Amino acid sequence: MSIIIFVIILAVLILVHEFGHFLFAKLFKIRVDEFGIGYPPRAYTFFTWKGTRFTLNWIPFGGFVKIFGENGDETPETSGVENTISEPVTIGKSFMQAPRIAQAIVLVAGVGFNLIFAWILISIGFVVGLPTSTSTTDVGQIENPKLVITLVTPDSPAAQAVLKSGDVITAVSTDKESAKELTPESVSEFIGNHGENDISISYARGEETGSVVLSPVSGIIEGKKAVGISMDTIGTLSLPIHAAFWEGAKTTVNLTEATAVGLGTFIYDAVRGHSDFSQVTGPVGIVGLVGDASKLGFVYLLSFTAFISINLAVINLVPFPALDGGRLLFVIIETIKRSPISSRVSIVLNTVG
Repeated sequence: MSIIIFVIILAVLILVHEFGHFLFAKLFKIRVDEFGIGYPPRAYTFFTWKGTRFTLNWIPFGGFVKIFGENGDETPETSGVENTISEPVTIGKSFMQAPRIAQAIVLVAGVGFNLIFAWILISIGFVVGLPTSTSTTDVGQIENPKLVITLVTPDSPAAQAVLKSGDVITAVSTDKESAKELTPESVSEFIGNHGENDISISYARGEETGSVVLSPVSGIIEGKKAVGISMDTIGTLSLPIHAAFWEGAKTTVNLTEATAVGLGTFIYDAVRGHSDFSQVTGPVGIVGLVGDASKLGFVYLLSFTAFISINLAVINLVPFPALDGGRLLFVIIETIKRSPISSRVSIVLNTVG
């Protein structure tokens, strides 16, 4: 089930991204030959609209937009006005013949649509009721606050006991004493003060409940023993529509900034050989995270989808060949040198990238 949900989320996010490219290419009268759901081979053609064939393809991971001349090796003059579309084609200009500013806007439109989509999802979350930290907002009344694990340190006692981000802590105790308050500060202090004892932590994960016994260790927090969890008090924040979209916009900006800083720091550390690649997950890992989010509830899955959308936007802006940022870099270079980059060079770089 987690795999199916992941495929659906991935398809929606990529289609949103590609629709941004498609819409602005059409606005600038650039020829778009195909808007595909999934990847070839082609399974079915829905219809053709203004020269663009809308298709369904067999490989169900996202979609694509085929913009004429995007690789720099085609122009309407050299194409012979030949095409495989069954209806008459309204010929638009080649991507390379559009003004540089138009090319740049088409390239960043996908990123923009991913950010807008994330904003909409987060705003819907605030309307429905979004899990929110009591320490990060002063808007509205947060209901039903609970102590939630926000981070589990790799290879820590908590990680070995398979505690996860999103678990709600319902009780913390030793065999002789229990924590009187369930706040991040009081629980952290309780664990630190009882570092020589085994700590029992009861938790709720969606509809599931459980408990683990952990032995605190040194080296996680300087000066005292710990089990390897970060915590926050999180409740449900529901807002009226106008306030939800305003708060959603601020949250989207903050998440985008945090993602960009995190990615930039990771790349900088990677160049220096100091990156921790255990903090990176690929498609298989994301499937697991999607499964965890879906177990916690629809709003969590909505928020996680928004977060992936923001990640997709930020990563696509990295100036690396094949990504939108790499193509945008080519446009900037062409603007500076006042001549196009060789199509052979761009095709090879994008293929390798």
